Amino acid sequence: MRAFIAGLALAAALAAPASAQTYPDHPIRLVVVFPAGGPTDIIARVVSQAMSERLGQPIVIENRGGAGGVVGTEAVAKAAPDGYTLALSSAGALSISPSLQKMPYRSTVDLKPVTLVARVPELLAVNAGSPAKNVADLIAMAKAKPGALNFVTSGPGSVPHLAVELLKSEAKIDMVHVPFPGAAPAVTELLAGRGDLAFFDIPVLLGNIKAGTLRALGIGSPTRFAGLPDVPTMIEQGLPGVEAQNWYGLVAPAGTPDAVVEKINAAALAAMREPKVIETLSAQGVILAGDKPAEFSALIQAEDKKWGAVVRAANIKLD
Repeated sequence: MRAFIAGLALAAALAAPASAQTYPDHPIRLVVVFPAGGPTDIIARVVSQAMSERLGQPIVIENRGGAGGVVGTEAVAKAAPDGYTLALSSAGALSISPSLQKMPYRSTVDLKPVTLVARVPELLAVNAGSPAKNVADLIAMAKAKPGALNFVTSGPGSVPHLAVELLKSEAKIDMVHVPFPGAAPAVTELLAGRGDLAFFDIPVLLGNIKAGTLRALGIGSPTRFAGLPDVPTMIEQGLPGVEAQNWYGLVAPAGTPDAVVEKINAAALAAMREPKVIETLSAQGVILAGDKPAEFSALIQAEDKKWGAVVRAANIKLD
């Protein structure tokens, strides 16, 4: 019996490396946790195409939105841990939602971080007809009439919401939150002048900024965005605490073999170094990242702590 058990253990030990060596031998499913057409979907399609060329297998995109990315992320957390089901998830689904609601998964327990794919800075903007020409003007307006200005977002607890909460806290101003079920209707309100300001991912606002229908006041990243070189950062405008960037990263189900994760990680990092990938995404305000699983895991935990503090300070609750 002992010999039989030892034989099984040896067979399992030999089988694991063999599986990793042949991975992948059929198409990979990449769950994008937001609907088609948005920033997450665009990033997924550009990067996955370059990854597919390196892995030698198609990467099939499946858009599974809902609950701010939680629905799609949960599906991957419960998938077979074989490297054939991955998610491109977000800051909201991995680091913010745990402070807002009871979660069906634990980000660094039920999921295996693979790599941070991209950062997308938040851009503070107003309607082109607004009297605010810069952040100082906006703050002065808010202080002159506390509670009179409203800010539109893609929903309670979203990165655009929390970015404004950071601004409110840092500048000591009061404004009214008007949430919408997505970025598109919120931007429509801003364009119509019914919303006073918004703090969205750059790709969401860039077209209207360039068209002159919206005015950019500041960027939530440490450095300026090359596509809008005249727009200063929030840090440059005296608000060092208002650093707000959305981010997107690859995760796999917990239990996915390390050797398989390393292959996926290597393919993703190589894809993100491709000039064509960089050019395509940087034009839309996307900053490609790329790191090791342990580094991405540390980021998820650090962002959980940062945004959790904002959620508690602002007393944000989901109905």
